[in-house]
Amino acid sequence: MPRTNSTDELNVNEHSTNGSSSDEHGNSGPSTNDLGSTTVLRSSDVTEERERSRRRRTVRLLAAVIAIAVALDGALALLSFRVVQLPGVHIPQQDVAYIPGGILVAILLVVIAAPLLLAGRSPHILYRPEEVEVRLADVVGAEAVVEEVVKTLNLFLAHRAFSERMGGNPRRGVLFEGPPGTGKTYIAKAMAAEAGVPFLFVSSSAFQSMYYGQTNRKIRSYFKALRKYAWAEGGAIGFIEEIDAIGAARGGMGAGPGREGIAGVVNELLIQLQSFDAPPLGTRAKNVLIDRANQFLPAGRTLKKKTVPPANILVIGATNRAEDLDPALLRPGRFDRTIRVDLPNRAGRREILDYYLAKKAHLPELDDPARREALAGSTFGYSPVMLERLLDEALVWAVRAGRAAMAWADIEAARMTTELGLAQPTSYTPAERRAIATHEAGHATVAYFAAPERRLDVLSIIKRRDALGMLAHSEAEERYTRTKGECLGLLQVAMGGMTAEEAFLGEAGTGPSGDLASATELAAQMVGAYGMAGSLISIAASKAPGDVVTKVLSDDKARAAVEDLLDRAKAAAAKIIDRHRHVVEALRDALVERDELVGDEITAVIEAALRSPAQRPISWA
Repeated sequence: MPRTNSTDELNVNEHSTNGSSSDEHGNSGPSTNDLGSTTVLRSSDVTEERERSRRRRTVRLLAAVIAIAVALDGALALLSFRVVQLPGVHIPQQDVAYIPGGILVAILLVVIAAPLLLAGRSPHILYRPEEVEVRLADVVGAEAVVEEVVKTLNLFLAHRAFSERMGGNPRRGVLFEGPPGTGKTYIAKAMAAEAGVPFLFVSSSAFQSMYYGQTNRKIRSYFKALRKYAWAEGGAIGFIEEIDAIGAARGGMGAGPGREGIAGVVNELLIQLQSFDAPPLGTRAKNVLIDRANQFLPAGRTLKKKTVPPANILVIGATNRAEDLDPALLRPGRFDRTIRVDLPNRAGRREILDYYLAKKAHLPELDDPARREALAGSTFGYSPVMLERLLDEALVWAVRAGRAAMAWADIEAARMTTELGLAQPTSYTPAERRAIATHEAGHATVAYFAAPERRLDVLSIIKRRDALGMLAHSEAEERYTRTKGECLGLLQVAMGGMTAEEAFLGEAGTGPSGDLASATELAAQMVGAYGMAGSLISIAASKAPGDVVTKVLSDDKARAAVEDLLDRAKAAAAKIIDRHRHVVEALRDALVERDELVGDEITAVIEAALRSPAQRPISWA
């Protein structure tokens, strides 16, 4: 989900303050006023801790080099006085026969023990900030998400200011929820790159192991690695992809053969989410020595154990099935903030298309704002990944046509292939070809008059997937709800093919089977869920098994209401077909001649046929 660099958009590359500050107690770092900033902090507690850690590592390295140099100098001094010679190694003849067996035993021990020893290692992939190419400036089409992410990131970067000066508890876990392909992993990587801290990516499936207990051990190792990098770098961000695979709700499922069981894995995950205050190994070792020493000291003179603040870690979980997560994972202190990363709206899709088209070769015609607006409007329901893939597919069509840049026709061809399937030219008999064209022309005619809010995209008699022909239509304007009249119009459109066959051919064939299925589903929703068929009772509220359609059709009264809706829709569609027979004939003949009409070609045929006396509108009877 990329974002363009624009001066009037959210700026994440400049610091919102003039540098670090200090309060009346002498604490350095960002001011508490910076925590609400809409830009990512550049001078933060994390940068200060990272610098202190770098200095400590440098001192330790120098000390180690000096110690090694002194040791080597001493060794050379000893050798200058006496040459050390190792005695020759002699293996008795009777023991030579045991060497091959000993080697075999050693190999078997390695083969058996190595998987057990290595199976519990953390399966994460480490990304350093310089290895991540994306930034929050590359996230487009999701302004609200970016704003919330920046605020979360600033709390992470200024964790000491938030906890020590304001008394707050830093956020430890964030859940990214949304459909596939909306950019959850993309945004998490951008967060780590902006923060300048290590990014530990892991897929939930990587935790699973064939050895009992190793899944829990891998989870422990992962959080141990997070703490290690957080202490060394001033902070670390962990990202768990598809977290529902290891965090599903516990339902009393015990351990089975060869696995820990859902409850055991979730319990381990819950425990590790509370492990950020576990001190480093060196601190624990010092405290053990202090405990031993305090046993010999009087009560008033005991040594004070060393304490350290919790590790600065932010764990991000991603899922498109948040409802399946165990409730304990979502309680405060764990994944207590859910950020919904949804599909982009029309304006968001336009931003994303602008971003990708700036990177991909295209003809000047695609720089026309009207063309880009039309493409953004026709890709309702597309995720950012789908939009990028659409443009990549358009480049494939351009290559096939012998061009080095995509054109508008390539995007249209790619969209039809993506949405409707690959065209499969089929040799129909003349009568069958005419019947299919009549059927699809009936759909288009009814859609034009009964559903004016719909845009006619493709009218075709070319076989795609399981359809011998099709009318593809979409909302003329982006909308998320429908009125009763619009639902009734869709029912009429679904009946247009059958009524056209009956009007022109005398009877309908097997072609309307798919239309009847979709019309029945919509009518059942109107009866059982939308309250559009007289009764306000929602059958969808019933806890009985089955979906709404199954529940409606199994109830005699509701089934009769569905039947009535379908009968009335067919009657209304038949009136439209009868009144506009010349429009059906014009579309049918155009399909027989050209196989496929796209966009304005459909309306051009209809408008040419309507250059006759005005037609009376059809109302629902």
